[in-house]
Amino acid sequence: MKKVVVLGGTGFHGSHVVRIAKEKSYEVYSISRREGVDIRDYPKFAARLKEIQPDAIIDCAGHEGSVHYVNQHAAEVAHDTFQMALNIYRAVAEVCPQAVVINALGNCSYPGDATVAKESEWLSGPVHESVLSSGMEKRVKYVIAAAYHKQLGVKSVNWIMSNCYGPGAGTDPNKLHAMNGIIIRLIEARKKGDKQFSIWGTGTPIREWVYIGDAANMLVESVEMKEQIYPINFAQKKGYAIKEIAALAARELDYPVEFIFDITKADGAPIKILDDAEFRKYYPGFKFTPIETGIKETIRYYKKIL
Repeated sequence: MKKVVVLGGTGFHGSHVVRIAKEKSYEVYSISRREGVDIRDYPKFAARLKEIQPDAIIDCAGHEGSVHYVNQHAAEVAHDTFQMALNIYRAVAEVCPQAVVINALGNCSYPGDATVAKESEWLSGPVHESVLSSGMEKRVKYVIAAAYHKQLGVKSVNWIMSNCYGPGAGTDPNKLHAMNGIIIRLIEARKKGDKQFSIWGTGTPIREWVYIGDAANMLVESVEMKEQIYPINFAQKKGYAIKEIAALAARELDYPVEFIFDITKADGAPIKILDDAEFRKYYPGFKFTPIETGIKETIRYYKKIL
């Protein structure tokens, strides 16, 4: 039985990965600050990996949030994410070199002017200024993965993924990607009987969304892969404007509300859709959760906890 470590295993992404990995009968270990191990504390983190001796490490840890959050906390985001990435690869090389590191790199790492983003164009231009720290961190993680593979033979499987949404995320809209944040705020506005709902920004940016269960399944599937250093898009090639997402969620809530737009909030890149040609070469039959189903499940979750 393979041993799988999930970094950030108590968080939104990680908790789903832990559940699915256990369902597939892997021996699963979670490492997170909540469980007493901070990846930024190298001696403690490396000692834990040395003790476990994993076959695979799925990295779901990170310092992330909405576009507005990562703008306000750019230095903290950059410091934490760079330090964690360096510590992960150093520890693997030093104490468990047999482990493959599995990374989900956000699509914010594509050039800011990309529309339907293709892997061959990934490093062809700068990321959007609104996600400078979080977007560049994903590219730096790839550089670290490639360098450790070249010199020390450390194996990685790298995916580029769109923003995840679904049950299990937090409740602070400022620390969430737009989908979950909108759903939370709509539920709360409906409870208060608000006639208007403010969408942050113009509502026009188009984003591709991936349901958290789909992303977690792909990350666990990657445990059986040998390596994939240069990343491939985990993609549907389908996007929705932010205001479309709000309308779908309001409809599911049976909430006839007027949308207004807070243009003091940053939009980010105008379009972020991932090309799926490379992904479909390897996984032609992968079925993504329909957006309507995902929104319904997300609303059901938040109605229970809010």
